[in-house]
Amino acid sequence: METIAVLGLGRMGRGIASCLLKAGYHVIVWNRSADKATPLLQAGAIWAESPAAAASEAAVVIAMVADDQASEAVWLHTGGALAHMRSGSFLVECSTLSAKYVRQLAATAEARGVHYIDCPVTGLPEAAAAGQLTLLVGAAPETLEQVRPVLTSFSRVIRHFGPVGTGTDYKLLINLMGAVQIAALAEGIALAEQLGLDKSTVMTALEHSAAASPQVVRYIHRMANRDYMDDPNFTLSLRLKDATYGVALANSAGSPAPLGEAATAWFARACEQDPQKGHTDEAAVVDAVVAHRSA
Repeated sequence: METIAVLGLGRMGRGIASCLLKAGYHVIVWNRSADKATPLLQAGAIWAESPAAAASEAAVVIAMVADDQASEAVWLHTGGALAHMRSGSFLVECSTLSAKYVRQLAATAEARGVHYIDCPVTGLPEAAAAGQLTLLVGAAPETLEQVRPVLTSFSRVIRHFGPVGTGTDYKLLINLMGAVQIAALAEGIALAEQLGLDKSTVMTALEHSAAASPQVVRYIHRMANRDYMDDPNFTLSLRLKDATYGVALANSAGSPAPLGEAATAWFARACEQDPQKGHTDEAAVVDAVVAHRSA
């Protein structure tokens, strides 16, 4: 039975680990707060006291963490996983990270004889738990094929974009587009309210309009009703992080993204105003727009 380590047990990481257990893998898990691991341990996972301890026995090590800083801590800091991985093992980074950092981490891994798979995902936590994620992979073709059975256990689609870094490039591109759409919806809701348009009519009309992207349909009722999720799938701070990484990628590629920059500014303003320090549902960006329009 192949041993897989999963580092980071937020809602996405827990779903991935659960799928691996159901697929019959021997799963070792680690998280900064041990309580997140309890359901997995009850299902047969093994707890590790550090990323290093988790990685030392694993053929494949998967991480799902918040940002560059968290990824660096998991892989490279004292007690980090990479220094303890076996030569020929596989590092699968599923987090949404900056393009520059991903390529640096990949180079460090390859120098140690560890195969790097750039593997950000799309899909909500429910999709992770059901094994229905879409994986956006950047890796050498032969590396992907070696680890494909593991990836298939928690995904419905694996899209291979090219070498390491291209999966992250695409993920940042689509998440920046998502930020633009969500910010534009917030502006539209704020304007409709300022004009005194009937809320119910506006929501119905927008849902059936040419502007009704999946993002618009997902967020319009939550924005218009200020009905934010208590346990959000995606927070203001995560959207700000992804949009910031996306704008940096666009600038480094010589393809500036002024709409992306404008959307990023709205999420930054929302995080500054959020009493939950950015941990509120990203639909709450509408509050920042309304506050600005009313100022």
